[in-house]
Amino acid sequence: MIGNKYLQSLFEYPDEDTGLNQLLELLKSKDTAFLDSLYEPVDIDLCNKFELKYLTKISPLIDYYLQMFGMEVPSWLRDERLTFSKPYYHSKRISDFEKLKLQYESPSPFRAKNVYYDLKGIERV
Repeated sequence: MIGNKYLQSLFEYPDEDTGLNQLLELLKSKDTAFLDSLYEPVDIDLCNKFELKYLTKISPLIDYYLQMFGMEVPSWLRDERLTFSKPYYHSKRISDFEKLKLQYESPSPFRAKNVYYDLKGIERV
């Protein structure tokens, strides 16, 4: 169990992309209750493999936005267990060249987790 009610709720969305969009909206709008909840520790030992995979996908997004806001990044977000051994590309329809470009251009929170999103795709209007 993830333990954070916001993250647990987003994890339980039937469509992962919709949940990611909701996460990005919470981050971009600087939702105070959501941001405050991130500073409550998440016990990664209590998470199942599906929750760990989800947390690994979203942790660099949260880390990236917190850094952009000039906020401290909670230590649980940088837990070494929240890292993929092989690169994960959220967009499944990209060429090998685009994958290499993402690895090269992505900010450190994404490279550290081996998780790659198109930064233009995660921008909010």
